[in-house]
Amino acid sequence: MLIGYARVSTDEYALDTQVWHLHDAGCKTIFKDTLLEEEKERPALNQLLQTVRQGDVVAVYRLDRLARSTQHLLEIAEYLRQKDVGLRSITEPWADTTSSEGRIVMQVFAGIADFERALIRERTAIGRQQARQRGTHMGRPPKFTPMDTARIYKMVTQDGLPVSV
Repeated sequence: MLIGYARVSTDEYALDTQVWHLHDAGCKTIFKDTLLEEEKERPALNQLLQTVRQGDVVAVYRLDRLARSTQHLLEIAEYLRQKDVGLRSITEPWADTTSSEGRIVMQVFAGIADFERALIRERTAIGRQQARQRGTHMGRPPKFTPMDTARIYKMVTQDGLPVSV
């Protein structure tokens, strides 16, 4: 069964074009999400992922309508693969996991995404190291100011208050 998914993320766009193309491609059922930038939940996508069965194919107008990032796309594609469900983009014919060519393209994307994550981790580690060398404090700010710490030290040492360690 060919199942469609359409999404718009701003009020400026309408679902009509996507829905028309999905119907034209043969989708009998189409899940639709309309959401604003600040909303992260996608109830129709969640319902679609719960509904699909082995042998189904999920169709989208474009891949960017399905996922927020390459990593998110790969997570969805892997979830569908584990359920033996295909993924097809109408406007991007190379993105069709029902063909061997489409599967290899998704594997290449997975490798690129993994490489990108490694680069981000490396850049972040270098940035933290450079910040420490400049004397930048990392982590949560201290609860006490240096003056508060001095007063506490004075109260404990000079006023004879017991110190428990």
